[in-house]
Amino acid sequence: MEQKVEKIVSWLQNQVEQANVDGLLVGVSGGIDSAVVANLIKRACPDRSLGVIMPCKSHSSDQEHAQKVIEACGIESITVDLTETHEVMFGTIQQQLKNQDIYNPEQAKLADANLRARLRMSTLYTVATNHKYLVVGTDNAAEWYTGYFTKFGDGGVDLVPLVHLTKGEVREMAEYLGVPDEVVHKQPSAGLWEGQTDENEMGTSYAMIDKYLKGEEIPEEDKKIIKALHKRSAHKRKLPPSPPQ
Repeated sequence: MEQKVEKIVSWLQNQVEQANVDGLLVGVSGGIDSAVVANLIKRACPDRSLGVIMPCKSHSSDQEHAQKVIEACGIESITVDLTETHEVMFGTIQQQLKNQDIYNPEQAKLADANLRARLRMSTLYTVATNHKYLVVGTDNAAEWYTGYFTKFGDGGVDLVPLVHLTKGEVREMAEYLGVPDEVVHKQPSAGLWEGQTDENEMGTSYAMIDKYLKGEEIPEEDKKIIKALHKRSAHKRKLPPSPPQ
C-alpha cells in the first residue's frame, strides 16, 4: 500500500509540473473516495492543495464528516454553500418549463441531483482558476466502469488518480492513510435524496463489481446488471462524438 500511495503521489506531482500549474484541489464530500484524494493531494502538494466543501441540500452528517477529513489530513479548506444557488437556478428552470407546459415531473429528481453535481463542478473550476490549480476527481474503478457519476458533474475533472483502484482497494488505502473510521465504514451514498445509497441505485454491490473487475466469478444476475450499466454509460467515458470530416 505504501508503494501504491507513493506512485500516485509522484504521478500527481508530475501532472502539476506538466500542466504548469501551482497545485491541486478536490471537492470533499464526506465520503471515502474524496477523503483518500484529499490525503493524496496533501502529500503531493503539502503547501499548495485545497479541499472544497460544497453543501447543497446535503445531510448535516456529510458536512461533519468532510470537516473531520480536512482536520485529519491537515489540508487547507474552503466551504462554499450552494443550497441557495441551486434553489434559485433549479426553481427558475422548472418554472420556465411549466410556463411552456413541457415540464416532466418524472425526471425532476434526477435533474435536481445532476444540477447539484454540475454546480459543484463549476464551483471547483472557479476556485481552481483562482488558485491556478488542477481539479482532482474521486471516481474509483467500480464507479468509472459502471458510469456511476454525473457527466460534466463529478465526472468533469482534470485528473482521476483512483480510477484503477477497486472500492475495496480504496477502503484499504483510506485505512492506511488514517481517514477517520466513520468515513471509512459509512454506507456509500452520493447524498442525492433521503435514504439514497449507491448500491441500491446501481442494483448490485461494490463487492460484486470489484470481483467482476478482477475476473472472479459472480452470480449471473449481478453480471447482467454490471454489463448493462457499463454499456449504457459508455458515452460518459468518451469525448463527444463528431460526424466524419
